[in-house]
Amino acid sequence: MAIQYHQKMKGRDYPTKKPVRNPQQSNEQANPMGQLEKENPFPDPIGLTPRQRSALLRRHALHQKYDKAVALYAETDMPLKTIATECHVSAGGLGSYLRRYWRELVLHRHHIPLEGEDPHAVKIMSEGKPNVMSLARYKKAIDACLSLEDIELNVSQIARKHGVEGTGLANFMRIHEPEVIPWREKVRHWLGINDNTHRGATPACTKQYAEAVELYKKTDMTIPEIARACHVSPSGFKQHLRFYYKNILEQKRKKRSEAQAKPEKKRGELSGNGRVYKPSPRTVDKYTEALSLYKDTALTLKEIAERTHVTAEGLRSYLHKWHIDLVRERAGLSARQRGILICGNRKSG
Repeated sequence: MAIQYHQKMKGRDYPTKKPVRNPQQSNEQANPMGQLEKENPFPDPIGLTPRQRSALLRRHALHQKYDKAVALYAETDMPLKTIATECHVSAGGLGSYLRRYWRELVLHRHHIPLEGEDPHAVKIMSEGKPNVMSLARYKKAIDACLSLEDIELNVSQIARKHGVEGTGLANFMRIHEPEVIPWREKVRHWLGINDNTHRGATPACTKQYAEAVELYKKTDMTIPEIARACHVSPSGFKQHLRFYYKNILEQKRKKRSEAQAKPEKKRGELSGNGRVYKPSPRTVDKYTEALSLYKDTALTLKEIAERTHVTAEGLRSYLHKWHIDLVRERAGLSARQRGILICGNRKSG
């Protein structure tokens, strides 16, 4: 049987049957694209580096991925989420792609004029400022609210006249045009046509959010954290702050900007995103046992990781990020050596 198999396979030509005498020839056989590039008589006409060429190819692949979605966005009135579903891409990814590479289409769809400006210079949304799309939607209605021609109409009637929602218009003016409603009430009261309706925060609403407002003033807790602690709605509390405590929001915004400008983050201090710089509760729970073993035993980092079922790389990163003093102490560095090490790291950085 073995003899028959040998005779049958004897005439076959295997790649390893003959020794490769020319390594360059072997490489060309293994990489035919390299051979094609070598035979191409036309060199790179624009002198791209390999990194630039790679970036260009990635952008090309990205454009190919969203090509159908862009066509639907430009030629139809379909919502972005519906387009994303039909084209089997994520809505968030499609939105980011359109704002970066097809910003003209985004502005055109929302009827935002460019007027000769760079499309990327027109910000659709900016912190502390009205959304460009919302401003365009409510502009005519706001102008009507400031006009004596429509002073006999209330805000809801003006909103209906200009095809927008009354609640949305009132909320937009409270946040971004706070002087409009008080001016209208003052003029209508003088003319004797006011409706005697209470404007502003009701006593019940003020009482409901009083504790949350104090926490927001005196601590660095986020709005969701305060809402959970005070058992109130996060969205309702945020809206309450935007309507009646703009000065506090402005102070917080300034504080975040100052934190963002700092060269390095410190644990327990406010960061640029408005959160206190510290590990998440989930991360702390994950490494609690490992941290205890690291403090109280002489086990190596790898042994601790195996015992606590975490990765050694993750544990090392956690310790160096949040417990660097403990790492230096375990390494036997004195206070003076730690100072020298810190200074050396800063100079090298």
